[in-house]
Amino acid sequence: MLMSLRWLVVALCVLVVPVSQATAQVAPQSALPAVVPAAQAPSSAYILGPGDVVEVEVLGQSDFGKARVKIQPDGTIPLPVLGTVQAGGRTVQQLASLIQQKLIQAQYYNNPTVNVDIASYASRYVIVLGDVAQPGLVPIDRPYRVSEILARVGGLKDNAADYIVLSSVSGQERHIPIASLSRNGPANDPYVNPDDKLYVPDAQLFYIYGQVNAPGSYPLKAGMTVRQALARGGGLTPSGSEGRVSVYRNQRKIKVPLDTPLAPGDVLVVGERLF
Repeated sequence: MLMSLRWLVVALCVLVVPVSQATAQVAPQSALPAVVPAAQAPSSAYILGPGDVVEVEVLGQSDFGKARVKIQPDGTIPLPVLGTVQAGGRTVQQLASLIQQKLIQAQYYNNPTVNVDIASYASRYVIVLGDVAQPGLVPIDRPYRVSEILARVGGLKDNAADYIVLSSVSGQERHIPIASLSRNGPANDPYVNPDDKLYVPDAQLFYIYGQVNAPGSYPLKAGMTVRQALARGGGLTPSGSEGRVSVYRNQRKIKVPLDTPLAPGDVLVVGERLF
């Protein structure tokens, strides 16, 4: 009887162990989360360059003081005790580490704590031109998207086109609709890089005269129809007639439905009602 019980226990162990091993092998695989690539963005570590101003301080060492220096065209800065140090092409963390190493090598301090801050940015910038409120050079101290750069220059002027031209130093050019910057996700609001150029051209115009409340010239938006142009011109006067709207295109008078898209330079003339 005792031998039978022993054989029963052995048999149960043989059955249980493979099952537990199989569970241990399968469970981790089923528990693994799906790997989703993260969106790539430029490094946020600012690279120092000529024109930037940095403040260098050795904490707790009053004899060194706090040095506020401008990076020279060759990328160097003059520092107390050490003389000339190469700052250009480095981040503030790398520059602080370099200064610390030099102070230790020169046996001024055993284990100094060096702090480097950027007082002003000048070496990395983008150029913004065209129909914006404040065109010019825009320093960038971190990754910026196109929409952020437009906000920093005060936005667009009234007669600006509805797209922006982004040109890189490599010669690549991209036309970005202004409307897509806020509604179509980050892929349509790209990051800018140092030395990129952003250009907002003048909008192409259409002209509207006759029996409208606000005749004149107006920016032509993408896909704008004759009907929308009438609304942009303040709508019809009491004596104006939708049935007497003529379009002059390339010096030719054409009759088109109100839902026809306009072309650059079109002239709309709204006639009076017959009775």
